[in-house]
Amino acid sequence: MRQRVVIIGGGVAGLEVASSLGRRWRGKPGQPSITLVDRDSAHVWKPMLHTIAAGTRDISQQQATFIAQAHDAGFTYQPGELHGLDRNARTVELAAIHAPDGRLLVPARRLEYDLLVLAFGSQANDFGTPGVVEYCYSIDSRRQADAFNRELRLRLLQSLAQETELSIAIVGGGATGVELAAELVQLFETTAAYGVPGLASRISVTLLEGGPRLLAAFPEDISADTLARLEGLGIRVMTGTQVKAANTDGFVLGDGSQLPASLKIWAAGVRAPAIGAGLDGLETNRNNQLVVKPTLQTTRDPAIFALGDCSSLAMEPGGRPLPPTAQVAHQQARHLIRCLPRALRGEPIGDFAYRDLGALVSLGDYDAFGSLGQFGLFKGVTFRGRLAQLSHVMLYRSHQARIHGFWRGGLLWLVDRINSRVRATVRLD
Repeated sequence: MRQRVVIIGGGVAGLEVASSLGRRWRGKPGQPSITLVDRDSAHVWKPMLHTIAAGTRDISQQQATFIAQAHDAGFTYQPGELHGLDRNARTVELAAIHAPDGRLLVPARRLEYDLLVLAFGSQANDFGTPGVVEYCYSIDSRRQADAFNRELRLRLLQSLAQETELSIAIVGGGATGVELAAELVQLFETTAAYGVPGLASRISVTLLEGGPRLLAAFPEDISADTLARLEGLGIRVMTGTQVKAANTDGFVLGDGSQLPASLKIWAAGVRAPAIGAGLDGLETNRNNQLVVKPTLQTTRDPAIFALGDCSSLAMEPGGRPLPPTAQVAHQQARHLIRCLPRALRGEPIGDFAYRDLGALVSLGDYDAFGSLGQFGLFKGVTFRGRLAQLSHVMLYRSHQARIHGFWRGGLLWLVDRINSRVRATVRLD
């Protein structure tokens, strides 16, 4: 019988593993089968979700539909959401799928595996703050980003027709919050350039950060330059500001004052989905992340791997776990692509080696900042401007090449360039 590899999650790590190994094993007798499970129908590179939310990128052009990708790369796609795990029987339980009106479309079902890869990503951490779930948008997934964009376009139409104010507040001064704030300004300025005078002056964007500076994971000079650039764009930045609660009218701050906001986005903190803490005794940390060994195998079951944002790996005993970034997810995916065939044969596999290649943050068409990290000849060097913008673009294009292949990835880049010339640069329909 063919060995069965089941991958839960079609994000950066999961889709790269499924696509690469699917192409390698396709059409070869006796090779393992690969099944990718995801509750969504398409993949969007997570560092691009803020552009989908703002409407400065067209979601239809940036998504990879799982069914088409499975056909192209030689794996099987199953729609569904992880609901449970039986390690003794080596089965995963998928939750039932219902239509928006409540109809049962697909009943709960089980999938058998010989090797399981958990890569179900992460979500914003509300830290139990009252009102966040009820009144705030998040942009952790393609569906969430698209839902926020739909509401944003409705609010823009309302502001245009009634000449009312639109206030937007973002909690979280990490890369997601910073990049979203800049993309929103780009959206409003482009809309005004299309012949909607006065609209931008009725819209305000506020960025709140609980820590002393923006982009805490970046060097301090990048944090300072980013703050200056955002304020130059007209964004109100409030650092050292705690949020106690969210309500219909805005946010309640730590000093008891109320910050008015028509639209509220929560982009602070990172934690794995709650399902991570209930998977048949697998070890997790306080953020629901699965604790893994240096081989990326979970500490209590060598037949289960975890990678990307839903996993926790400290490269040194007692050290800080690796950050939940696309860079880490990609490097872990490349490691698993090399080692998974050996794991299926029962052979020893090597440890994962992480290289800190730095970080990038893009402020839309306005600016970009980068750090070369702690690896290479120029470690710790920071840079900005066109070079940083090009580096950010190349990261995305390399991801497309990895999941689609070099030539198809290049064609997608060409299509994007053509569309940027012949179609509206923002989504207003």
